[in-house]
Amino acid sequence: MIKKLLRPYLFALAVVAVYAVLAFSNRAVFDKAVDTAVAGTWEMLAVLPPIFVLLGLLDVWVPRQTMIRFMGPGSGVRGASIAFVLGSAAAGPLYGAFPVAAVLMSKGASFFNVLILIGAWSTTKIPMKLFELQALGVPFALTRLALNIPAVVIMAWLIRAVVPRDEVERIYEKARIGGTAH
Repeated sequence: MIKKLLRPYLFALAVVAVYAVLAFSNRAVFDKAVDTAVAGTWEMLAVLPPIFVLLGLLDVWVPRQTMIRFMGPGSGVRGASIAFVLGSAAAGPLYGAFPVAAVLMSKGASFFNVLILIGAWSTTKIPMKLFELQALGVPFALTRLALNIPAVVIMAWLIRAVVPRDEVERIYEKARIGGTAH
């Protein structure tokens, strides 16, 4: 009974145990770990609330039928292009893409388009491109972009092909439970 209650918290308990061992065995590493954890928490607290506000507005303002028409299973190149632009225009760390993906899924976006959004978010963000242009030069930035665009599409296609249908349905069900799916 206790094992069943603790099972969801095993990872968190293991982290606490590691912190406890570090606190007594290597204070410098412990202090650095705590500083890193605190900084990461503050970063998340700064990034996630605006994302959730925008997602709430998206959930209320964009009807499900509109999302299905523009990004649903039959949306083709148009849907993939919209997903790519949304992912590229995003600001914030990759973990911000997952709540966005969940709302898009709850609204009827295709799995392929959600994968495109996550891939674009992780590799082709406009702020990152601007930095690359300045720091690494135009040839590097354009070459990386030219390689990333087909790579994102290929990876989305491969993932869609490999992930079993019942697993995709389970993911969509979790997204529907988390969202309102108007």
